[in-house]
Amino acid sequence: VSVVESGGGLVEPGGSLTLSCVTSGVPFDEYHASWHRQTPGKERELVAFITGDGYNSRMVDSVKGRFTISRDNIRDTVSLEMNSLKPEDTGVYYCKLQGMSSNKEWWGQGTQVTVSS
Repeated sequence: VSVVESGGGLVEPGGSLTLSCVTSGVPFDEYHASWHRQTPGKERELVAFITGDGYNSRMVDSVKGRFTISRDNIRDTVSLEMNSLKPEDTGVYYCKLQGMSSNKEWWGQGTQVTVSS
């Protein structure tokens, strides 16, 4: 199984980034997908979640209206579009797959997002 994030980088406050997570080795549409972030000294937190069929999603309150999660069940990818970025959005962003009918889960290695002027 492969879960690989990309798209992170350095951006100024107010800027935008789109993170991508490319997966292989699992029946992608049988897994919910989510993005999590972690900053030094803090626990990893859920940022955005999307169901396996892509019809339902939810975002943590701090990113509502600024971030959008989406998935492509043909290309087996999940994306996180981030707009109006703030310094507090800085962190390592991880992609996670969670089995819809099993306890299996898979994490990527993460991609660094830094919001700074």
